[in-house]
Amino acid sequence: MESELSKIVIFGGTGYIGKYMVKASVFFGHKTFVYARPITPHTTPSKLQLHKEFQSMGVTIVQGEVEEHEKMVSVLRQVDVVISTFAIPQILDQLKIIHAIKVAEFGCDEERVSPLPPFKAILEKKIKIRRAIEAANIPYTFVSANCCGAYFVNYLLRPHDHHQQDHIVVYGTGQSKALPHPENIPVSVLHSLFVKGETMNFELGNDDIEASKLYPDSVFTTVDQLLDIFLIDPPQPATTGFA
Repeated sequence: MESELSKIVIFGGTGYIGKYMVKASVFFGHKTFVYARPITPHTTPSKLQLHKEFQSMGVTIVQGEVEEHEKMVSVLRQVDVVISTFAIPQILDQLKIIHAIKVAEFGCDEERVSPLPPFKAILEKKIKIRRAIEAANIPYTFVSANCCGAYFVNYLLRPHDHHQQDHIVVYGTGQSKALPHPENIPVSVLHSLFVKGETMNFELGNDDIEASKLYPDSVFTTVDQLLDIFLIDPPQPATTGFA
């Protein structure tokens, strides 16, 4: 049975969404690789711990940069599927691996939302990745996670905690004005999600599949249930890069 399972490499596997993908891949019995930035003296303790956890699970970690073409090629030749969970600053780096992979991309469905300019600028990059994948004529799957993993609910309820500071910065004099970049990005995402409701205001088409139907045995947490969890035992603030 093991020989029938796909071998998977995950780019961005030590990130917020990526670490869940790695654990899920191992759980379902896939031979799993993670292509991750090299360990340096500046690597955070949490990343070091995650590397150790992955290794204890049998994950093969390849330390490298996306600019190291030959190293990436050597990894890609060992796998059947590539999953990219790159964070916002690395969206366009996916162009460097498109020609040899099947891509699973996370976030919201960028072609079904009309957000404020800071968020829109990010989605335009993601659309560029989609068009490049389609033009490459390679097998692909777009996975729209619609901001799963509770990140933005977490951010909405505790925005100041994400900076790990003892104070809150209030910009300006209280009069309406624009936030500086990149602080304006998560706020524009929150507006799209919770004010306009853009991840829930469309119908699935004939070619779309709702995730719960793919995994009927999995237990999904609703937002209502998540809010109850925050009242009793809130998770640690989650951080990601926006610039």
